[in-house]
Amino acid sequence: MAAPGPGPAPPRLALALALLAVLVAIKYYRDAEAARQQELALKSLGNEGLFLFSSLDTNKDLYLSPEEFKPIAEKLTGVAPVSESEEEETPDPDGETLSIVAKFQPLLMETMTKSKDGFLGISHVALSGLRNWTAPAAPMSVLLARQFKAFLPPKDNLDLGDPWWIIPSELNIFTGYLSNNRFYPPPPKGKEVIIHKLLSMFHPRPFVRTRFAPQGAVACIQASSSFYYSVAFRIHAEFQLNEPPNFPFWFSPGQFTGYIVLSKDSSHVRDFRLFVPNNRSLNVDMEWLYGASENSNMEVDIGYLPQMELESTGPSVPTVIHDENGNVLDSRDPSGEPIQFVFEEITWQHEIPWQEAAHRLEVAMYPFKKISYLPFTEAFERAQAEKKLVHSILLWGSGRTLRETVLESSPILALLNESFISSWSLVKELEELQSNRENEFYSKLAKLHLEKYNFPVEMIICLPNGTVIHHINANYFLDITSMKPEDVESSIFSFSTNFEDPSTATYLQFLKEGLHRAKPYLQP
Repeated sequence: MAAPGPGPAPPRLALALALLAVLVAIKYYRDAEAARQQELALKSLGNEGLFLFSSLDTNKDLYLSPEEFKPIAEKLTGVAPVSESEEEETPDPDGETLSIVAKFQPLLMETMTKSKDGFLGISHVALSGLRNWTAPAAPMSVLLARQFKAFLPPKDNLDLGDPWWIIPSELNIFTGYLSNNRFYPPPPKGKEVIIHKLLSMFHPRPFVRTRFAPQGAVACIQASSSFYYSVAFRIHAEFQLNEPPNFPFWFSPGQFTGYIVLSKDSSHVRDFRLFVPNNRSLNVDMEWLYGASENSNMEVDIGYLPQMELESTGPSVPTVIHDENGNVLDSRDPSGEPIQFVFEEITWQHEIPWQEAAHRLEVAMYPFKKISYLPFTEAFERAQAEKKLVHSILLWGSGRTLRETVLESSPILALLNESFISSWSLVKELEELQSNRENEFYSKLAKLHLEKYNFPVEMIICLPNGTVIHHINANYFLDITSMKPEDVESSIFSFSTNFEDPSTATYLQFLKEGLHRAKPYLQP
């Protein structure tokens, strides 16, 4: 008797296969329809028109909602409607107000790398937004003291220096970055509103969330008394300097930092200051597109901004003073002169130094800074005293990829902390140090580093006397860590099976090789 053949597929399996086929068909149809719509849009608008349309179409559905069209409406009408987040605040007509002044000195064009060849090959239009930004958009602004409650800690029992996020970062190395093809910031929400208002004093198009991680704003308590906090903060934000028909130009200061002294109920602000640090030779990254596409060529440069600062003119003051019966005792002068007050001096019961608070905020943004990265010359002085090697990062720009990946991994942090003194330097800083003949030793240290440097980032291990014993370029490092282990030729950068992450394994091997090569020199 013949063996029975396979029976019919179970009903559930057949149903599942049919459903899968339908889903595949739907996806195919949607992809084809999206491609067709994209082609029609390109024919209708052309490359540059589609580029502008795409910069407004945030959800990429090829339709502009009223919310997406709002930046153009505001531009055409000159009227900016109040956002929902601002409407939630019911202003107290008798509440205190704070006057803030903006101080701004434009970027020094001669500090840009492209200035060395007279900006050869760069169109005047590309830099028009930068060249025309010579003064703050609003030299002075009056804000309600209550609006600064966004800077208050989320709970009362935070220790001094414990960071919290005012605006949490939503990006990391795995999520990628936000689109470059944008001109107008999204409407601010919640605690973003006050930061957007403040940054708008400098320029009308601030983005309170940067395109790259780490983004957002972080704060910590620097000092506290019975009724007041002094809160230190750090903000990562950027500006879009161009508008259509020009292509986007992104202006990204290294950071905004500052402090605010406010009452614990946010009814009174005693002092406020926000600024871009200007203590290094370069403090701004710039990127601009050269075409009507997200994949268009992008130019990058760095430069020095002498001053970008907001400062309160004095403590916040009420517009009206009432007695216990509700009668008006005093009010703001019709000419705008504030009510005159004498404020009590704040006696801080607990406080930490500003430098410590700033470091805590930096570590919150950049976990790799859990170990100290000393200034160049100080690193060599410390290395000589502790008889350790110098682990030096020499870079042209921000070193974004390196700092967000391998340098913050636990094994790397542990080895660096145990066996190295670390430093983080800009090429421009070492070029200046090399040319300074007042200290020949420091000049020699800079020269030895620069001889090994290749664009964009060079990781260097050297002896306390400056002798380079090992180095690797960031581009080569990224290339070999993206290869299969069997394809890596050099045993110096071989992979270890102790770590799953090839970047961590390779950088560990780089550091250990440096220690091995240094043994003859560091023997007691």
